[in-house]
Amino acid sequence: MSTLSAIDIKSVALRTIGLEAEAIASLQTMVNDDFERAVKAIYETKGRVIISGIGKSALIAQKLVATLNSTGTPAVFLHAADAIHGDLGMVQQDDVVMVISKSGESPEIKVLVPLVKNFGNTLIGMVGNMASFLARQSGIVLNTTVSQEACPNNLAPTSSTTAQLVMGDAIAVSLMELRGFTSEDFARFHPGGTLGKKLYLRVSELYVNNERPQVNELASLKEVIVEISKKRLGTTAVIDANNQLMGIITDGDLRRMLEKNIPLDSVTAKEIMTLNPKTITADALAVEALDRLRKFDINQLVVVTGEGAYLGFIHLHDLIREGLI
Repeated sequence: MSTLSAIDIKSVALRTIGLEAEAIASLQTMVNDDFERAVKAIYETKGRVIISGIGKSALIAQKLVATLNSTGTPAVFLHAADAIHGDLGMVQQDDVVMVISKSGESPEIKVLVPLVKNFGNTLIGMVGNMASFLARQSGIVLNTTVSQEACPNNLAPTSSTTAQLVMGDAIAVSLMELRGFTSEDFARFHPGGTLGKKLYLRVSELYVNNERPQVNELASLKEVIVEISKKRLGTTAVIDANNQLMGIITDGDLRRMLEKNIPLDSVTAKEIMTLNPKTITADALAVEALDRLRKFDINQLVVVTGEGAYLGFIHLHDLIREGLI
């Protein structure tokens, strides 16, 4: 076993990153007419895109399938070895088939490709050897040739799989643009987890679970304190006779008032409230509420209608509970 100093380890890492960066950069010269034909074939098909591969290329195929499915393009993974042992039956008449391979010469690929061609499906080959069997047999060829693997023996798929990955992403993003795929569409395919919640969860779904402290502008100090204590949000809204938000009173406002040494028996809510509190509308995304809380370094926002009518409060804890932080 060889030993590496800290400097050697960094050098190896930097060399690896450099070689893979070069592999990605070289793809820019390979985005050609065949690339455009591949994207259009997938976009115009009435079926799905079936993506196959063997070894490390199969893993890249699975990732591309996941990306396409989540961005509006129906896709199915078909392992090349399984395909020639019965799973080829998943390929339907209108499907486009993409086979990913570095060498284009794997035995499984050589068996699979003629079968696909016999079915009459459009065959796209993503291949790192333009003289290979796969390249010659494919109707559309995506060139992912790399000059060198990052592996010191130039053997383990590293730069080549990175090139496949990026080429796949280029296809997926091109299809997103063609479909006019929006963040709302993305949310429909990602309803679970933090990502989905950032895209669809709205303030209206959270503030309704909280208490709704409120007093009118002429409320006494005692009424204000009772309302804040009862609703346990550390604050209360001050509203007028038409339920329009006038301001808020927080625990901090009460402490600052007491420091002024003014008569307490005649104080009203209107005299001690904070004007122009930070608000958000009920139809806003929850992530927008989080952005405002962070921007102003506060713990809660007043929820209002578009016309300024008071609805309630949304608290930082609501967003933490939903996993947005």
